[in-house]
Amino acid sequence: MNGQIRNHIFPGQEVEIVLKNDQKTGKLTRGIVKDILTKSGTHPHGIKVRLTDGQIGRIQNIHSN
Repeated sequence: MNGQIRNHIFPGQEVEIVLKNDQKTGKLTRGIVKDILTKSGTHPHGIKVRLTDGQIGRIQNIHSN
């Protein structure tokens, strides 16, 4: 699924995000969505979310369970 479309994302979903500090390297962090922070329906760099562990970043991949 596409991490750029807000309607594809919901709390409890497993995703990979890129943290602000990792944007240059592209290193991904895996976690579970707690909150969706982007208000618009789409975002070209990925929807911004907060994971259950408190980390914030933009979704790059959505994992289906």
